[in-house]
Amino acid sequence: MISKVAIAGYRSLRKIVLPLGQLTVVTGGNGTGKSSIYRSLRLLADIADDRAIRSLAMEGGFESIRWAGPETISREMRSGDAPIQGTVRKGPVALQLGFQDDDLSYSIELGLPTNVMSLFSGDPEIKRELIWHGDKPSPSKIIADRRGPGIRARNDHHEMVQLETALPAYDSMVRHVSGPDAPWELAHLRKRLAGWRFYDHIRTDQDASARRPQIGTRTLSLSPTGEDVAAAVQTIHEIGDTEALNSAINKAFPGAQLGVVTEGGLFRLVMQQEGMLRPLGAAELSDGTLRFVLLATALLTPRPPPLMVLNEPESSLHSSLMPALAGLISRAAEDSQIIVVSHNRSLVTSLMGCDAELVELYKDTGETFAQTSETPTWSWPKR
Repeated sequence: MISKVAIAGYRSLRKIVLPLGQLTVVTGGNGTGKSSIYRSLRLLADIADDRAIRSLAMEGGFESIRWAGPETISREMRSGDAPIQGTVRKGPVALQLGFQDDDLSYSIELGLPTNVMSLFSGDPEIKRELIWHGDKPSPSKIIADRRGPGIRARNDHHEMVQLETALPAYDSMVRHVSGPDAPWELAHLRKRLAGWRFYDHIRTDQDASARRPQIGTRTLSLSPTGEDVAAAVQTIHEIGDTEALNSAINKAFPGAQLGVVTEGGLFRLVMQQEGMLRPLGAAELSDGTLRFVLLATALLTPRPPPLMVLNEPESSLHSSLMPALAGLISRAAEDSQIIVVSHNRSLVTSLMGCDAELVELYKDTGETFAQTSETPTWSWPKR
């Protein structure tokens, strides 16, 4: 389980460390940084698939996403007694992401490129990556250390040896370093990151792919687009917890049942509702009804991920569905670590009744801070 996540230099997240539980709710007002927390977690997951730099480019590039305020904010600036202004920079411009997972900690630092002659000069470079045991990256606890193009790692004799001398600045050691000489922790971390799942505003409009029949194969986890919902529901019916799915649907929509029919080799989702003479197809369901079905299907996956992150799952749902949604999320947290990013007070209150860890964000002088049950510590490795 991830016990803490640390972010520095990303949008309004100048420096922040968040404690995480088995079920965590991140909430706060509009513009307080909730989406930045969600995107930071996605960037960490993207490292395992070589998508982090591309994801940053899709957000407008390194210059667009990095912290736009001064390197340090004085007490006088926060009180309004002094203007907000830049100071003499003491450290390099950087985006840093890190987390502690069980006994392993990982951090990555991206910075400004050195090859300004390239057409890809807007891409940030990986300046340093580190994997270590415990809280602080002291020399005796380091497992693998990447500085620039070079990687050193601890071998079976607990000695630090050179593994790589020419790793490109755009390649992560987590993704690209493997083999008999590489520490097993690298493969473990790569597998964990690749297994994280994210659901963010799954489309339910009339043109959404979830409303159309699709080719169906056994589907152990709902795709981020929800297009394979019929196959995912049928997979739950055959090898998953059908009783839990039926109970969730019936609790949200009394008397309703989900089914799957095939037409010309395509799978189509249908819902039999109380009082209806025929089942309704996905194309006929309301946005809120379809969204709840999609969330239930994602949360009741027969193959639970190590981490699932839901960004504003309450969108287009009626307030009466929040207790049912909270119950689904709480049940999923028995098998997966769950992070819910939400501003819906009804959902937050319902989840707090399920012993969720609460992280409430607020802003001061443009910077995001968090009110939490504890203040976790984090030590960033120096470049």
